[in-house]
Amino acid sequence: MTHITPYDDAQREAIVQIALRAWAPVFASIERAMDPEVYREHHPDWRVTQQRAVEAACADPDVHVWIASERAHPLGFIALKLHTAERLGEIYMLAVDPESQRHGIATTLTAHALAWFKAVRMTTVMADTGGDCGHEPARRTYESAGFRPFPIARYFKKL
Repeated sequence: MTHITPYDDAQREAIVQIALRAWAPVFASIERAMDPEVYREHHPDWRVTQQRAVEAACADPDVHVWIASERAHPLGFIALKLHTAERLGEIYMLAVDPESQRHGIATTLTAHALAWFKAVRMTTVMADTGGDCGHEPARRTYESAGFRPFPIARYFKKL
């Protein structure tokens, strides 16, 4: 049975490793979709920048991180932000270990996040994700939870 618990500093290395394993296919997809020069410019070592991003999220008192685990073994995490002036909740990060994917962990974490946002009186929740094939599992998770996509275009040009 999957348990959702608040983040504890003792779990930091485990969730960093989960994120790096989970996001490897995402960055491979981004690399294929993006101009090679632009990719090298903005993602020279995505593992280092993503490790720092996860560690920063875990250390930030304004980011609320929840861990999905079974038998005290972390399987995934979700990081949430509150934009209280707008009564907007944000799913900032979501990662599930590849060995635990396709078992409902992301769905469970997302459902927990939605219930938590409702409990803290947010009226809307947003999640950003990519349109490339590497982000397809994230889009599927959000859409199955009732999120609707808002079309956005982001363009890059190497100078």
